[in-house]
Amino acid sequence: MINEQMKNYGMNRSAIRDLFEFGNQRKAIVGEDNVFDYSLGNPNVAAPADVNNTIKELLASKNDIYLHGYTSAQGDAACREAIVKDLNKRFGTTFNKDNLYITCGAAASLKIILTALYTEGDEVIVLTPYFPEYKVFVETTGAKLVEVMSDQSNFQIDFDLLEKAITPQTKSMIVNSPNNPSGVVYTEETIKKLATLLEAKEKEYGHSIYLITDEPYRELVYDDIKVPFVTKYYKNTVVCYSYSKSLALPGERIGYILVPDEIDDAKDIYAAVCGAGRALGYVCAPSLMQHVIEKCTGQVSDMNEYKEKRDLLYNALTEYGFTCIHPDGAFYLFVKSPVPSSQAFSDKAKEFDLLIVPADSFGTPGFVRLAYCVATDMIKRSLPALKKLADYYKDELNQ
Repeated sequence: MINEQMKNYGMNRSAIRDLFEFGNQRKAIVGEDNVFDYSLGNPNVAAPADVNNTIKELLASKNDIYLHGYTSAQGDAACREAIVKDLNKRFGTTFNKDNLYITCGAAASLKIILTALYTEGDEVIVLTPYFPEYKVFVETTGAKLVEVMSDQSNFQIDFDLLEKAITPQTKSMIVNSPNNPSGVVYTEETIKKLATLLEAKEKEYGHSIYLITDEPYRELVYDDIKVPFVTKYYKNTVVCYSYSKSLALPGERIGYILVPDEIDDAKDIYAAVCGAGRALGYVCAPSLMQHVIEKCTGQVSDMNEYKEKRDLLYNALTEYGFTCIHPDGAFYLFVKSPVPSSQAFSDKAKEFDLLIVPADSFGTPGFVRLAYCVATDMIKRSLPALKKLADYYKDELNQ
């Protein structure tokens, strides 16, 4: 016998990965330049120059034990010290290295903290739209995922719906800002209101409600938009972070969990994080990348390139008649489907070799996601196909 739940996850890939693999098949048939793949959030913008230079310098040192050997289970002390020094400088916090647990990216961070916190019967709230893997991470802990629809006009939090969703079984809530897939950034007003609501519910139910912030896009914002650092607003906040997007290192799998001293039961939660990392086999994140992060934390890839891509695609699609959510951060464009079924819209787009992700699995039917972290030339080459797609739906778009 095998674990049927795991078999089901393995046999039913995410819509994102499914499209990505379809694109690879089409490229083999019609040529790579003729497939316009907006499926995967795989940064095309280069990592900051210091990243590759640091890797070269580290390799030139030929200290193999230092570069490739085990670090402490929770991460190299110097790496953790460098990260908290950067955070404290930028956000006026007072974290120390023992607040950090280094992980294999944000996915590992989320899975570890959820495993550390949840027991059978607990509930975790997610706001739509949300990254589909949240459902997998939550359900495999034995907890229940509770979806709360965001305000469809701006994808900020609908507090009336959220308040109704919080129950005595609510142990935590996941917040992702800048958001994948919408690109929306929660305003400071939104975060303050959220903190007030959660504090009131903690008092009402007599237990802690932890706010888990998923922050791989924290630095990827446009036009001087401010991303509130949530630990400054709500005491019981745990931060999950990845360098996959800020440093354009998605394949290197490096990030961290931040457990501030001020949260309830901080020492027990950190111990549970260490235990969950051990139980899941996640101890000792890639050591070479830990040493790279030590030297490069706080840097960001060129946001001007992302802005050029965003403006090019957003302006074209709105000109063609599509309704798009204007992204203030990340590198995704959230587009309203011209027909009720976003899956049907995505399938039609495939006929033009356009790969766009239906947002049903993000908890928001009727929308699609385009990841514009691709070559600018590909966006330009895709515009005629996008125009043909718009022309096909011209009656629906003109309604």
